[in-house]
Amino acid sequence: ILGRTVLELQDKEIPDLRNQIQNANRDLTSLKGEIEEYESLLQIALSEEEGAKACLQDITLMERYQTDIRDLERKIAQQEAKLLGVDLSRTVLQVSQEKQEKKHFWDTVTGKIELKQKLKQDQQSQIQQLKSAVNELKAEKLQIVSSMQRRRQLEEQTVELTTEVRSLCREIKEAKEQVLPLDAMLDKLQQEKEDLVNKRTASNKETQDKMNAMNEKVKDINKYVKEIENYIQQGKEDYKKQKESELGEVSSQLAACEKQKEKISKEMEMTRQDIDTQKIQERWLEDNLTLRKRNEELKEVEDNIKQLMKEMGEMKVPQMKNEQKRLEEKIESLKRNHHIALGRQRGFEEEIVRFRKELREPQFKDAEEKYRDMMIVMRTTELVNKDLDLYYKALDKAIMTFHSMKMEEINKIIRDLWRSIYRGQDIEYIEIRSDADENVSATDKRRNYNYRVVMVKGDTALDMRGRCSAGQKVLASLIIRLALAETFCLNCGILALDEPTTNLDRENIESLAHALMEIIKSRSHQRNFQLLVITHDEDFVELLGRSEYVESFYRINKNIDQCSEIVKCSVSSLGSYVH
Repeated sequence: ILGRTVLELQDKEIPDLRNQIQNANRDLTSLKGEIEEYESLLQIALSEEEGAKACLQDITLMERYQTDIRDLERKIAQQEAKLLGVDLSRTVLQVSQEKQEKKHFWDTVTGKIELKQKLKQDQQSQIQQLKSAVNELKAEKLQIVSSMQRRRQLEEQTVELTTEVRSLCREIKEAKEQVLPLDAMLDKLQQEKEDLVNKRTASNKETQDKMNAMNEKVKDINKYVKEIENYIQQGKEDYKKQKESELGEVSSQLAACEKQKEKISKEMEMTRQDIDTQKIQERWLEDNLTLRKRNEELKEVEDNIKQLMKEMGEMKVPQMKNEQKRLEEKIESLKRNHHIALGRQRGFEEEIVRFRKELREPQFKDAEEKYRDMMIVMRTTELVNKDLDLYYKALDKAIMTFHSMKMEEINKIIRDLWRSIYRGQDIEYIEIRSDADENVSATDKRRNYNYRVVMVKGDTALDMRGRCSAGQKVLASLIIRLALAETFCLNCGILALDEPTTNLDRENIESLAHALMEIIKSRSHQRNFQLLVITHDEDFVELLGRSEYVESFYRINKNIDQCSEIVKCSVSSLGSYVH
């Protein structure tokens, strides 16, 4: 069996296995050839991939530049739309000449307007003076009219007083007959008045004594009340009852005193009324006595009149009285006019003296010269103000042009840095936009700018505030700082970054390191340039160390005494956490 098996192996299985091995070798050779072909294809693909990776950044920049070109073409179209209907054949020199001519024409018109305004003011001042003169004349006219009315009133009052004197004479005669019985009554009433006054004085004294006594009793009652409260607190009940009985008696006495007080008050009121009645009667009696005296004087006057009438005889008294009255009125009128004229003359003389004194003062002494000097100063100041306004406008225009140029430069650097650093696809680029206050003159305050950071995707721009992540905020702030340093800090070559990789993912960190190396490379020609980076990210330091410009760094550690020490280390020695 063993021999047969060996023969079968030699005749059949071993040749079959050899054929299979040969077939496998052929397949292996063919597979090796295919592998070599695929490896060559892989090498070609890898080289093409490396070339594509090398061109990726350039292609990205080309896309961004194409986007910038589209933006510029859109802006050019907008400016061309604004320039529709404008004569583009004119040169800047022609426009400036036309502007200068318009300015001269405007200055001429302004001068004419000022001259017309001055003439208008002079005319208004003359009109005001004429109005004041008219008002003075109207016042004099009103004064004369009031004097005439006053004269008529006095004449009417003279007639009324004459009739009143006659009626008073009749009343005096009647009053003489009534005065005689009133004298005895006056004496009697005066005696009664004195008695009443004495009674009232005595009654007031008694009432005051009683009120003082009642006040004393009230004070005693208050004292007793306080003592009762003290006794209640001490628990003396028997003594309390005794004092309560005494208090009742005192209260009854107090009520009786109150009634007595009310009674006395009523008596005092009646006494006051009697006194007032006596005063009225006394005043009436005094008026009667005065009337008697006036009647006696009137009688003497009538006697004198009768005596004078006898002496006058057959003279024409009414005509003479009328003539006398007319002459007296004329004299009074002339005196009044004379006094008025003297008063006005005195007032005018005082005003003349005052005006002459004022004209001698320094304020008015050289008024014409001062006016001329001040007019020169005013005109010069106006010209200076115009020149300053023109200077301000030119300076403001230059500042605005400089500001727009710098903002364009900053935004260009920001776009380039963002496109080279940021690896996301949601934000194409960012830029800073400013909104400035318009129509600002030299008298206004400083121009205000409202800056805001926007993110752009295609043709859409949105504010980044409240719409971006923390990493995007950090990256935007770093890029803005780098752009500002690149624009304004060429003479100061120190760029300091503190923890620039905070909230950034690994891809953006690598892009930031690459951008910093590009900045170092572009600034290598600057002798005073120095980059300071403070970070805890060891990988970020290693990425920076791959360039030929960073060879060492400084590590801050705590020593045994827990004091900070600074150690200079090589980039190749990175192996521990940077504090």
